[in-house]
Amino acid sequence: MPTSSPLSRLSADGPVRDGIPDHGRVPRYYAVKVELLAVIAELGEGSALPTERELCERFEVSRATVRQAVGELVLEGRLSRRQGSGTYVAAPKLVQPLALVSYTEGLRRQGIRPGRTLITLERRAAGTGLAADLRIEPAAEVIHLERVLLADDERVGLESTFLRADKFPALPEDFDPEQSLYAYLRDELGVVFDGAEERVETVLATPREALLIGTNPALPMLLMHRVSWGPDGEPFERVRSLYRGDRLSFVTRLSRVE
Repeated sequence: MPTSSPLSRLSADGPVRDGIPDHGRVPRYYAVKVELLAVIAELGEGSALPTERELCERFEVSRATVRQAVGELVLEGRLSRRQGSGTYVAAPKLVQPLALVSYTEGLRRQGIRPGRTLITLERRAAGTGLAADLRIEPAAEVIHLERVLLADDERVGLESTFLRADKFPALPEDFDPEQSLYAYLRDELGVVFDGAEERVETVLATPREALLIGTNPALPMLLMHRVSWGPDGEPFERVRSLYRGDRLSFVTRLSRVE
C-alpha cells in the first residue's frame, strides 16, 4: 500500500492559516514551508538545513518549490544563507520594546552586547519638514548623528538622530559616539524624556543604507520614526531608525482605554 506524502497531512484547517487562498487549497511551496518550520524547530539555532536535493526527496516536490519555501524563510529571518556553505537555522530575532527605552537598554535586558559605528556627527541647517517636527525655524541649526547599530558585533540597523542645537550646544565636542545617546543626555545633561510619538512601517533599504547595514537591498526593513519631547512639551529630538526585518521585532504592552 503506497505511503502518503508528508505534505498530505497538512490541512487548510491547521494552525497556520495565513497565506492560504480562499478556496482552501494549500499551495505546494507553502505546505513545504510549514513543514520546514517543524524541521527548523528540531534542528535548533546554527544547524545546517538539509540540501535542496534531500528536501525534494523528503517532501516529493520540485527544486523550484523547495527554493520558494526556503527563500521566504530566509526573508523572514528564520534561515540564513552562507556563501559556499549552505543554509542554516538563524538565531532568534532580537526584541525591541516600543517604549521610552534606548537601543542599548533594550538589548542589555536580553543579555546582548550593543554597539555602534559612527557614520556622521555634524551640525547642519534644518529642512522644512525637520524644522516643523522640532518646532524651530527653517534653516535653524541642528545636530545630526548617524550610526550603524550593532548587536554582538552584528550589524542590525542604521540610526539617524537630529537634535536641536540650541538645546545641546556642547554635544559634538564631548560626546562619545559609541556610547548610548539617551544615557548621555540623561546622565550628563540631565535631560528628561517626558514623551514621544513613534511610527513604524516596512520599507526597502536604499543602496547606501543596505551597504552600511551589510544587507540585501531586497530584504524588508522595519523603519521607525520618533519625535521626543521634554516636560515642557517642546520637541528636541527626531530619530529615524532602520532595522533589519530578519533580525529584529518590536513588542509593546497595551491596556484597555475606558
